Amino acid sequence: MTTVLKRQNGCDAVVHRQPREEFEPEYHLNPARRLREAVRRSAPLTREGIAEYFFARLFQKLVYAQIWEDPEVDMDALAIEPGQTVVTIASGGCNAFSYLLADPGRIEAVDLNPAHIAFNRLKLAALQTLPSYESFHRFYALADARENLEDYRRFIRPVLDEASRSYWDGRGLTGRRRISMFRRHLYRHGLLGHFIGWGHRVARLYGVNPRLLLEARDQDEQRRLFDTMIAPLFDKRFVRWMTRRKSSLFGLGIPPQQYDVLAGDGSMASVLRQRLERLACDFPLSENYFAWQAFGRGYGRDQSAPLPPYLQRGNFETVRARAARLGVENISITEWLAAKPDACVDRVVLLDAQDWMSDAQLNGLWSEITRSAAAGARVIFRTAAPANLLEGRVVPELLARWDYRREESLALHARDRSSIYGGFHLLVLKDRS
Repeated sequence: MTTVLKRQNGCDAVVHRQPREEFEPEYHLNPARRLREAVRRSAPLTREGIAEYFFARLFQKLVYAQIWEDPEVDMDALAIEPGQTVVTIASGGCNAFSYLLADPGRIEAVDLNPAHIAFNRLKLAALQTLPSYESFHRFYALADARENLEDYRRFIRPVLDEASRSYWDGRGLTGRRRISMFRRHLYRHGLLGHFIGWGHRVARLYGVNPRLLLEARDQDEQRRLFDTMIAPLFDKRFVRWMTRRKSSLFGLGIPPQQYDVLAGDGSMASVLRQRLERLACDFPLSENYFAWQAFGRGYGRDQSAPLPPYLQRGNFETVRARAARLGVENISITEWLAAKPDACVDRVVLLDAQDWMSDAQLNGLWSEITRSAAAGARVIFRTAAPANLLEGRVVPELLARWDYRREESLALHARDRSSIYGGFHLLVLKDRS
């Protein structure tokens, strides 16, 4: 039995709901165990089972210091109206914090990864307590200043919950306190940061410096530099050998089962080349902070450098004023929705989490989404492959309740500057009657 005391908004209630065991056998598990159950599909002592075990262990650590979904595309798709309730997977938090600009009544950011919870609660405390935009920008955009550690000690640490304070005061495998990553280039940390660093080191083995792409003066030059410097790397024997191993993409947050979907019938090296080409060439560098992260391992230091919406100077006071509307919880999105009353959630953001899920988990999730969805509710998600993975897997009775906006989804995908996904998908609830 799940009992949750809800906050004062459109989903207010003390909810007592019996878990739907045919869809959600993991309700009785703690978040770390749920994370393992979400990833593991194969027998423990098989090659696939061992790979899933190591991925699950890695995914309990910080993976994304920056989320890799475009929040501007999200907000256009979601069409959030003032006062609405948004439920989203938290990840690195950039999108959840950016959604505050749309004036929702409440944002619930949930995640099974405890490191992501600590990361988002730190960001929330920093937003509410740091004395100025300059200090917030220094903490999260530059993310390498000695002053950040003093700001943490003086402003942020005193208001953190005990679990988050313990995480940031604690030490990693290197023996350094975790908070020190804000002094040591934050975006070079986490699994994704290490993966990008590995890519840079491999490129340098072949005499290529990916940072040079950021010196391009226009998109024509971006294309020329990509074609001459970056693209040939994917034909190298070592790169093709490495990318054939599923573990090589753990740093991207791609579990073994998602690797298979992403590769399809081709080589992973070819898939990665195509995705990186889009990132490098299809959008001006002046607008695409994802490209700065990939090729520069951080945001640009110039005042005109592109940033996520929540980090932009002009949005700071608005985001700060609405920060109390954002909650962060260490729980699965299915379980969180199961604790909601009927017809009270307006918008749901699933990121790419469904790529990990079994058919039973997908049906459990969509059962709760459909039950808790308010009139006109919208759901967005991304997939490694282009196709909408719900078709043929979620029971027709549930999918029939939703209008899949295929053409809108294709247009939104084309605008997604992160460029790493095969598909963007938007569904809108049909008339509840």
